Amino acid sequence: MTDFPAEYDSPWKEGLEKYFEQFVEYCFPSIYAKINDGFGQPVISLVVLGDEGENWRPSFYEYNFEGFQIHFKFPIVKLLDYEENWDALEQSTNPFAVMIMAHLKTKSTKDDLEQRRQWKWTIVRRLYERGYNREDILELFRLIDWMMTLPEELQTAFEQQLERYQEENKMPLLSQIETRAMQRGTELGVQQGVQQEALRSGRKSVLRVLEVRFQEVPEAIADTINSIEDVDFLDRLLTQAVVIPSLEEFEKLLKSGQN
Repeated sequence: MTDFPAEYDSPWKEGLEKYFEQFVEYCFPSIYAKINDGFGQPVISLVVLGDEGENWRPSFYEYNFEGFQIHFKFPIVKLLDYEENWDALEQSTNPFAVMIMAHLKTKSTKDDLEQRRQWKWTIVRRLYERGYNREDILELFRLIDWMMTLPEELQTAFEQQLERYQEENKMPLLSQIETRAMQRGTELGVQQGVQQEALRSGRKSVLRVLEVRFQEVPEAIADTINSIEDVDFLDRLLTQAVVIPSLEEFEKLLKSGQN
């Protein structure tokens, strides 16, 4: 079966926002023990490497320019390493163990989507078996479902299997209506994320062209560009930014487009 696009960034971002303390506890236990002592701790950076390169483990950043030098070292966790101790992931009740399992099995099944469906079912079923409360089951299910994407026919088979399991075990936590609603919400979130990225990119491109051509862009023009919510209008502005003879004329164009 051909490769099917999975989603990693958005589920991870939302998972970190929801379960940040549990993430630090599971992935950086020594740091968690120190920061859990109280407030007043220094700010640090933690790095999660979710790639498949066994030997790629950057742990510092260096920059040197004309006498200015910086050496920035940071602790890392390589998700691939957890594959070697899968039993510990399965036994843990930390929500981030679930996130790591979903991540690893999404990566390893990119060329076998039927196997992804089976692993998706295994990971979701364990939400019930490990004693998570309803809120965590719903949230973790949403993140797993978002990350471990499946073609429609396999997704339908997965949902039917979940429905049967709940009926047999009298655990009606997720109805088909809820799973479909979550899926629609996830799809909407992805669409909104793409739209926001297109807006950010469009605004940045227009400002960059203006800066190259006219050196300095007045704050009022920059603020107006950064408030535009229409991708098509930004595309037109980008074209005009390349050829328009002056900032004054560009500002007139900007104002006319807002009316």
